[in-house]
Parts: sequence; C-alpha cells; structure tokens
Amino acid sequence: MLPTVAVIILNWNGKGFLEKFLPSVCASVYDGQLDIYLADNASTDDSVAFTEQHFPTVKIIRNASNSGFAGGYNEALQHVKADIFVLLNQDVEVEPNWIGPVVKHMLANPDMAACQPKLRAWAERDSFEYAGAAGGWMDILGYTFCRGRILYTTEKDNGQYDTPQDIFWASGAALFIRSSAFFEAGGFDPYFFAHMEEVDLCWRLQRAGYRIGYCPDSVVYHVGGGSLPQGNPRKLYLNFRNNLIMLRKNLHFQEQWIILTQRLALDMMAAAKSLVSGKPKDMTAIFRAYRDYYRWRREVGPNQPDTLPRKRLFDLQGVFHGIMIWRYYFLNRRKFSELSKSGKK
Repeated sequence: MLPTVAVIILNWNGKGFLEKFLPSVCASVYDGQLDIYLADNASTDDSVAFTEQHFPTVKIIRNASNSGFAGGYNEALQHVKADIFVLLNQDVEVEPNWIGPVVKHMLANPDMAACQPKLRAWAERDSFEYAGAAGGWMDILGYTFCRGRILYTTEKDNGQYDTPQDIFWASGAALFIRSSAFFEAGGFDPYFFAHMEEVDLCWRLQRAGYRIGYCPDSVVYHVGGGSLPQGNPRKLYLNFRNNLIMLRKNLHFQEQWIILTQRLALDMMAAAKSLVSGKPKDMTAIFRAYRDYYRWRREVGPNQPDTLPRKRLFDLQGVFHGIMIWRYYFLNRRKFSELSKSGKK
C-alpha cells in the first residue's frame, strides 16, 4: 500500500499566488491517498474565503497568528494525519505527476527522512531556482548553496543534475518529509521564524542518522521571494542570524570555535562591503543579526534540550570540503561542477 500524502501550503495574504498556482496543485495525480491543506497564518486578505469558494476539496487550517514559516508549519502539522508531509510554498506551480517519483524514491530508501524535487524558476523555466535548485549543500564554514545555484548565480538545466543524490538540506519550498521523522526531530525551530529553518531541521535529521535526498524525476516551478524578496534587509538579517544560531546548535563542539571565529571575520567584511557599496541598511542588518545571535546564546540556547550526537561536518552528506565564497569570488568558480572539482563528498 502506498503511503498517505498530505500537501500543506502555508499561506499569508497570498490570494494572488493561490489564484495562479493552486489549480496546478489540485490537479496533482497520486495513486495513493492524497489530501491538500491550506494552512493560513492569520491572513488579512480574503485568501481563505477564496480557497473555500473555488477549491472546496482543500482543507483549511487556521493558525492563531502569523508565526512565520517555522511556527506556522509547527502549528498546522499538529492537525494533519499522513505518512508523508509535503510542505509547499504558495508561489509554486507543480506538474501533475510531481508527487509519485519522490514518494517512490523515499520508499526505496527507508532511511531517507526528507527529499526535494528539482526546483526550476517559474519565470525562466529552463533555469534552476534560487531556493533549492537541485539540492542543498553546505561548505565547511556553514555557507549554504545548491547544485545549480551558488550565491546569486543560477545555472540552466541541461540535465547535468538528473541523477538522484544525497544532499545536506532539502528546500522548504517543496519539502517531502516523513511525518514520523518531522515530529521525532521536534519540527522546525520556532525561533527562526523564517529562513534557514529547513537547513537546521535537515542537519538535525542527519545527526539522528537519517538521509536527505534529491529526486530529479519530479519538477516544480518556484517564483521565489513571495514573502521577502532578495535584497530585503529583513531577509538578510534573518539569514545571517539564523545561520549563526544553526551553526551553534549543530556543529561538533571541537569545530565551533574555529568556524564561528572565521565566520565573524568574513561577516564583518561583508558588512564593511555593504557600507562601501552604499547599502548601510544591509550593514545594519548584519550587525543586528549578530546582536540577536548573542542574545539567543544568553537567553534561549541554554534552554533548548539537545540529545542528538554532534557529528563533524566532514562526516555528513552534502558538505563541500572547501570554502565556497573563496572559490566563487577569487577563483571565479560559478557553477557547482566547477566548485566541486577540488573535492566533494
């Protein structure tokens, strides 16, 4: 018997996206039981009423407040019963048969807790999309990137990443995850609010002994930046703050000092570059991220229980054994295939 699947779209004032993309989700084909949910984060538009009127088969979950991607999904998934959750952004268009290949891949790999399809850009359908592309990776300093996307450089999809592969993190834009593994890991860290929460969750799943996968036989199209566009200082702040918290939470104790010290130096260089480039708000966002990271270390971190084994980065899948930003900026290696020539696991 095929596992039951629930697609959960987290919505906040997203009527425009729902009008455009919910029809493709409702046209999804799956041989097993499939339920579609709209989890609403206390929207102030009429997106819930629109969904109820035009898509009556979609089940509605009303969250009490807008607690972001992390808190919103944590709250909503308490009300969903399925073997596999599919967390889908409201700005994603799917193909009819997008679910089956990923489920089949996960069934063939029982120790795979989470998996993502291939993410292409909705506006440039032959190119990979920023938030996930062909699977998420991390370098030895904790900088995240993807097969098919390094920093802001995305590749055309020419079939170069059409082989299934274990990865470090699966994109939250279209995240397939076993419900048992999600709850076993404690779900998303609500402190993150948005950005990096799926990377943190996948890291914890790897620490627990699970694998994270990429399935190229399933393709979805993501607009991206539906809530916070690229270049928004709020987005920059959340990415920097949450990345630091994630490193502190998950790094092996013997790795923390050297990695976080190097990150501090590089991040201060990024802040200085922002000021010189005429972007003082970006500089301020980075300083605020560090201020709140240290506040988290004092007030929140000590109260978060952690019984998972601390594994060294080199022992995990999807880790590039080098410094990504060095190779990108100084060696001009803008593609994943170029980056990994000097060694990848």
